[in-house]
Amino acid sequence: MSNREKAGLWPVMLTPFTQEGDVDYASLERLIDWYESSGVDGLFADCQSSEIFFLSLRERVRIAQFVKSHAHVPVLASGHVSNAFPDQLEELKAIASTGVDALILITNRLVHPGRQQESIMPRVRAVMEAIPEIPLGFYECPYPFKRLITLDELKECADSARFAFMKDTCCDLSLIEKRIQVLKGSTLKLYNANTTTCLDSILRGAAGFSGVMLNFHPALYRLMVDSIAEHPEKAAMIQSFLTLFSEIERQYYPVNAKFHLKEIVQIFSSDYARVLPAEGMTETFRTEVRHMDQAVRCLMNHL
Repeated sequence: MSNREKAGLWPVMLTPFTQEGDVDYASLERLIDWYESSGVDGLFADCQSSEIFFLSLRERVRIAQFVKSHAHVPVLASGHVSNAFPDQLEELKAIASTGVDALILITNRLVHPGRQQESIMPRVRAVMEAIPEIPLGFYECPYPFKRLITLDELKECADSARFAFMKDTCCDLSLIEKRIQVLKGSTLKLYNANTTTCLDSILRGAAGFSGVMLNFHPALYRLMVDSIAEHPEKAAMIQSFLTLFSEIERQYYPVNAKFHLKEIVQIFSSDYARVLPAEGMTETFRTEVRHMDQAVRCLMNHL
């Protein structure tokens, strides 16, 4: 799904809002341009970073349509948020109709709430039957709870040849290695969401990175993954800095990323978020984001 065989970068897209709380499509278009100018390989719309649990179905569909029509790289989208599976199928059909390149299934939506140990496969098979042809993928979304896909479930999906993308959020390098072995030779490619294990997972065969920190400095991730083959020491050094920088995601995400894109990158008109109140982004938090950006710029200039 990417022009690069390895180390693809797929940011989980933010949804910009006006200060009044409406989707800001002018800022969204600038965001797409910024991602692409930073060297990403594709875009993941309608995900948790997009605040999908706080978007109407109409908004989710329009966002997927807008991103697909304006992007010059492949576009993935999810967007099924309901608890009732028949409602999820309708949501997924609506997203699939937008023409996106792959439809991403949220693993915690594929089991009944409170029964996380149930197999996701009955619902996966139902999706495959109800929505034929379009490539599928998985996203181990942490909200409202994290449901990791099992190795047996992963193998069945890989063997089906319907799956192309997996956003892995296990944050466990040993499990990532096992998953990569299960996926070997299939069309289903693993993209790690965890910065700390990013480089090590790519060296072990992961297809790339799809994490929230691509909303802060995607160009630095591009530099790291492009350095792996010929300049491994440089890649390792960048990874060390990326791990430190990634602590910012524990601060007040996604408002801090929106603040970064508003004040520093200057492509958002507002840092408004539906998922968290803007006033929680304290002046200390803002200063931390500014200092991180200064450190990234210094590092990029040095490199």
